[in-house]
Amino acid sequence: MTLAAELRQRLTNSEAEMIQIRRHLHAHPELSHQEVATHAYLRQFYQDLDCQVRDLGTGQGVVVDIQGGHPGPKLALRADFDALAVTEEENGLAFRSQNSGVMHACGHDAHTAYLLVLAQQLMALRAQLSGSIRIIHQPAEEKAPSGAQDLIAAGVLDEVDRVLGAHVMSTMPLGAIGYHLAESQTGRSNFQITITGKGGHGSMPQLSNDAIVAGSYLVVALQTIVSRRIDPSEHASLTVGSFDGCGTSNAIQQTVTLKGDLRIMKEETRQVIHQQLRQICRGIEATFGVQVQLDLQTDVPVLYNDPQFTQEVVAGLKAAQIPEITQITDFGAQDPSEDFSYYALQCPSTFLYVGCDVADGQTHPHHSPDFKLDERCLLIAAKAVGTAALNYLKPEK
Repeated sequence: MTLAAELRQRLTNSEAEMIQIRRHLHAHPELSHQEVATHAYLRQFYQDLDCQVRDLGTGQGVVVDIQGGHPGPKLALRADFDALAVTEEENGLAFRSQNSGVMHACGHDAHTAYLLVLAQQLMALRAQLSGSIRIIHQPAEEKAPSGAQDLIAAGVLDEVDRVLGAHVMSTMPLGAIGYHLAESQTGRSNFQITITGKGGHGSMPQLSNDAIVAGSYLVVALQTIVSRRIDPSEHASLTVGSFDGCGTSNAIQQTVTLKGDLRIMKEETRQVIHQQLRQICRGIEATFGVQVQLDLQTDVPVLYNDPQFTQEVVAGLKAAQIPEITQITDFGAQDPSEDFSYYALQCPSTFLYVGCDVADGQTHPHHSPDFKLDERCLLIAAKAVGTAALNYLKPEK
């Protein structure tokens, strides 16, 4: 039996443990930057295992090093473990969230569960490994400041040659492994715009300067950035998600605040949109005689999958012919953003997608109160990532 086959058999035997861990984490979710109990759970899991465990960064990051018995490269495997401010619907699950207003609505509980058991089984085989594996349990993927940035600043990628990650996807069928080369997930920016005019009585608008009117024109003008300043072949979206001008029906508002989000697939596109945002804000000031304050923050970079490393991973998975994996497909670039992109900026990396669709004829989208996944995806993720790891750590000939 090959080393990879032995690992996959061990993972099959541990599937029930993965599911048990996932259900515990699902029942006890914690928000970004507040993952105290989850951190303690991770530390407890590794307590009796023969490995190097350390806390890293200013948050709740946990890093485990598995040193192989033979020289070779260092590969990092990363999984996130924070949850979202979402109230889980009444779904009859025995392991439904017990923390009010918090839910694992994106599958990070599944990521953590599969990686814990995969790490455990890799430790059992460490003497046969050529090189080493760094397990990265990352907090705060969902909310800035990014947990990935924090861990990188603390040295989590020191001496690391490659990074591999995976995300379960409810939009992909169970058994599917997705990938994409080069730009693979959008970069993100956030903005807040405060418009200050002059308030007054609704019956005497000539004595006031209506911030709501100026803000309304601004919302419409912002829509022209993507439609008229970005090449239609380029991926870009701009959303104004909040317009706070609450007041009374007969009073002209003095101040309104808009909050928005933009997504891009190329960093050059981000710069064009940022420049246009600033220019339009200046134009609103001049047109309406108001003051416009723009707070514009670059949040997450575009996720770039190293083409060569990705192709090597995909070729290895196809050659392995893992029974639970029914298709390995380029599913194209994905619309959401992902802070795994910070690791990819530092060293060649790739990010896989693991189908977890529940076959009930309904959609259960990420970040929604009724997010669900087929728990068989845990074993598939563990086998895919574990096989890719061993392929990368093959001894040199």
